[in-house]
Amino acid sequence: MSPELINENLSAIVARIEAARKTALKPAATTTLVAVTKTHGADAIHPALIAGQRVFGENRVQEAQAKWPAIRAEYGDVELHLIGPLQTNKVREAVALFDAIQTLDRPKLADVLRAEMDRAGRSPFLFVQVNTGEEPQKAGVNPRDAAVLIAHARTRNLPVKGLMCIPPADANPAPHFALLNKLAGENELPLLSMGMSQDFEIAIRFGATHVRVGSAIFGERLKA
Repeated sequence: MSPELINENLSAIVARIEAARKTALKPAATTTLVAVTKTHGADAIHPALIAGQRVFGENRVQEAQAKWPAIRAEYGDVELHLIGPLQTNKVREAVALFDAIQTLDRPKLADVLRAEMDRAGRSPFLFVQVNTGEEPQKAGVNPRDAAVLIAHARTRNLPVKGLMCIPPADANPAPHFALLNKLAGENELPLLSMGMSQDFEIAIRFGATHVRVGSAIFGERLKA
């Protein structure tokens, strides 16, 4: 995709976010666009950077390691989010590279993150991923167990700031966003990462503070 088209797409998404916020009854105080660059290289990322985008999301630690250190050497104010599942054997690399990890979903991962943050002296802020559709093939804590995981993370003094979800692909996302909003309120968490290219405007109606948009900006993902 050409730099010009990426720039046009980005501007269109920003405009749609603002329009959705204006029509929402109770939008979040702010809604941050996380531009998802998984499978896209520096040639796609640079036009977004030049246009002023600074918050980006990646699915895989190894892929992010290959491209972001060089970009961040040029753009030091980038905020990078991990939005894909995190294996415990990748925690050291993730803590070193990412500013936010959106996929905390089990106590063991919380414990390993705490140990690595202590070792590295670096503390990315965290979202607990909730499997709102209770899909067995998908990462995320079951909604009924979310409070227990959040409490566990808090006993470890982890910087848990919010919740994240990915609704089932064939479902109406609104009930899932409503559930995530309810769980965040019950657990006094201020951030809600929900909504992607196809449904971020609905997520904004339910108080999304972060929306994760990739294909609507950069085109369909390339094969990894």
